[in-house]
Amino acid sequence: MLALYVSLGVIAGIVLIILTVSLICYFMAFYSPKRKECSPEEYKFQLEELYEPYRQDMIKWMKDARALNPENLKIKSHDGLTLVGKYYEYKKGAPIEILFHGYKGNGERDLSGGIERCFAIERNAIIVDQRGAGESDGHTITFGIKEHLDCIKWAEYVSERFGSDTKIILTGVSMGAATVLMASGKELPKNVVCILADCGYSTPREIIMKTIKEMKLPPKIMYPFVKLGAKIFGHFNLDEYSPIEAVKNSKTPTIFIHGTNDDFVPYSMSEKMYEECTAKKSLVPIEDAGHGLAYPVNKEKYLQALQDFELQWNK
Repeated sequence: MLALYVSLGVIAGIVLIILTVSLICYFMAFYSPKRKECSPEEYKFQLEELYEPYRQDMIKWMKDARALNPENLKIKSHDGLTLVGKYYEYKKGAPIEILFHGYKGNGERDLSGGIERCFAIERNAIIVDQRGAGESDGHTITFGIKEHLDCIKWAEYVSERFGSDTKIILTGVSMGAATVLMASGKELPKNVVCILADCGYSTPREIIMKTIKEMKLPPKIMYPFVKLGAKIFGHFNLDEYSPIEAVKNSKTPTIFIHGTNDDFVPYSMSEKMYEECTAKKSLVPIEDAGHGLAYPVNKEKYLQALQDFELQWNK
């Protein structure tokens, strides 16, 4: 009997260790705490040294975006969350880009420069706060697994609100790119005419394994704990779906843009997805650009690539 109690105690201890490590992984990778609202004089900014040369540009983009007094938009996700976006109008009836930000970012911080870019090529813009970010509900980031369903909801809302003859472009940066690419593999409104994926990763697993390795931890040992944490505490399966799987089924013209100096999401990931993509496609390397910096590093090439690609999908 004593041996049985000892065995049960050992098993319980092992289970407790597994659950504890998985919970820590969930909080580190997926949990998004309650967000504090910015004051009118406050601007959230990425602190990494990589972004410092562009700090003033990014602050100006945020100031300019606020000055435009956008219309606040709200939709409900498939699982009942209130999701928030802001609509910036360049011209009535112009194509509308719906833009999705990156991991642990928010719409204003990551996408205000996108408004300038959209206006430069005569497009209206909707900047979205993804679930667990900014003003939107939620406390779990799912690396595109649930976010891509939100993206489809946004496309359906815009199609209904602005009319089925309004051209829609789904745009994302980093995890936002993964979000729109995953959406491209599902049924979308017929007026979604283009996907713009800026520095997206090929699979949640691949980018998480890379991050674990950079933390000097063994990826093959740690990833199962990360996946278990997502399943138990975040209620989603990390390996359920991926951008590279989605593009194999996509019929929506897709342009991949990626900085060649991206140390966080390697340029090679966009190369792999480009090769697998079954839709009309283009791959645009932006030389010397780090993660999420393709547009500020080379605005001229970025805009020209979009205009050239638009001529293709308009044929």
